[in-house]
Amino acid sequence: MIDGIGGLAALRRRAPGPRGPDGPGARQPHDPGSQHGRGPGDSGGPPLSEEDAEAHVHGIAFKTGPPERVGVELEWLVRDRRDPALLVTTDEITRAIASFTSQNARAVLPGGGVLTTEPGGQLEVSSAPAESLGGCVAAAGEDLAALREAVHTAGLQLSGDGLDPIRPPRRVLDLPRYAAMEEFFDRRGPWGRVMMCNTASVQVCLDTGDENGGPSGYRSRWRLVHAIGPVLVAAFANSPLRRGRPSGWRSTRQAVWSRLDPGRTRPPCGAEPAGFPGWPGGGRDRGRPAANGADPRDAWTAYALDAELMCIRRDSQPDWTAPPGLTFRGWLRGAGERRPTADDLTYHLSTLFPPVRPRGHLELRMIDAQPGDGWIVPTAVATALLDDPKAADAALAATEPLWEQSGGAAVRNHRAEASPWLRAARHGPADAAIGRASRACFEAADAALGRAGAPAGIRQAVAAFAERYVQSGRCPADDVLAGRGLDGHGPPDNRPEELR
Repeated sequence: MIDGIGGLAALRRRAPGPRGPDGPGARQPHDPGSQHGRGPGDSGGPPLSEEDAEAHVHGIAFKTGPPERVGVELEWLVRDRRDPALLVTTDEITRAIASFTSQNARAVLPGGGVLTTEPGGQLEVSSAPAESLGGCVAAAGEDLAALREAVHTAGLQLSGDGLDPIRPPRRVLDLPRYAAMEEFFDRRGPWGRVMMCNTASVQVCLDTGDENGGPSGYRSRWRLVHAIGPVLVAAFANSPLRRGRPSGWRSTRQAVWSRLDPGRTRPPCGAEPAGFPGWPGGGRDRGRPAANGADPRDAWTAYALDAELMCIRRDSQPDWTAPPGLTFRGWLRGAGERRPTADDLTYHLSTLFPPVRPRGHLELRMIDAQPGDGWIVPTAVATALLDDPKAADAALAATEPLWEQSGGAAVRNHRAEASPWLRAARHGPADAAIGRASRACFEAADAALGRAGAPAGIRQAVAAFAERYVQSGRCPADDVLAGRGLDGHGPPDNRPEELR
């Protein structure tokens, strides 16, 4: 998702909030996807100082309290049922979902979720936050059933692929945000358009955690979710094709993300386990040494302020392009056309896309979209590993070797094989070390789901997935390749790299 968090906004408003300067006095973010309401600059509040900006990010990114709630955001590619190679237009999508929008400015689904449209015409269901895993799955399932029926009636279908396997990227939403985003990414090559228009994911949303130093604390949960990130990439890799041909990656979607601006797509400094040098293409936090003991709030605040501006909202103007190279910190210090406001900063935060994004809750962004109801399994596994202390300990132990193997020389570019993220994306669980970690994490998740009394259907789905894929070093991408009589290794794609 690259626009907003829709129905999961309630997770940001949970109580109790953090104490002191990060607590109730902090401003709450509006929906970053909205094109309405007050604009920036002259109508968005007083200008920010650098100190005010740091306090603002502190106050809205990590809302703390006992971890209880879970939500999920499900992105779907939309295809014509007659011919999946056809472009589906904005008008076709609008007609398909008209029944959900006729009485509401926001498209609210029967289970309480919110429906939004992404720049390439993907549809996203953001579930209502639930007090339990079973409640989340039930509500999101109700939303999906209604959406599937509506798009089927319109001659369309939802496709659970991490990357469109056939169609080239085409933006169908003509909004200033997306035009500026497209121009920003175009400076680095074609991959931004691919990400915007051709990708889809399962995003699991979990409470940040409380203030203590144990497994329920936000510091522990923040580092755990980064440690297990490559396992989630590998186990659920489901995007091996691009333009109808094998890309050489089990998760081409993750490979695309690795080619984008590292200042907004890599993990923040200190998020990954000790010993790993940095994010592909970005080195060590732009030359600063890693600080694995850094508080996540401080690290995220520095990351956000040092990221380049993707767009600057301008009242009544269609051009939101930001000056190249201008960071939010630079804007605070006097560069740019005017002084930024708190609304500008909140909007800027919505243009950052690391594997785990703190939005008052933790938004796990590294999982490819899954076919059918396959989204239930990553939702269950991630929830179990983060919310059960025994499972969390087991997952940390299982993934530690992945990060120890990655030590040594800094990762210099997206081709480096040292990165657990890229090893997971290229090989899936066929990578021996990642396969071992995946099996251990799924065993821990299964036991945790049993202790939590998760619904039988969810446990059965996890067990069936583990048997079909994890235990044999396979992932959904292998089914896609096998269905086309391919193994992912040929024939080679000899087109220039920028066209692949």
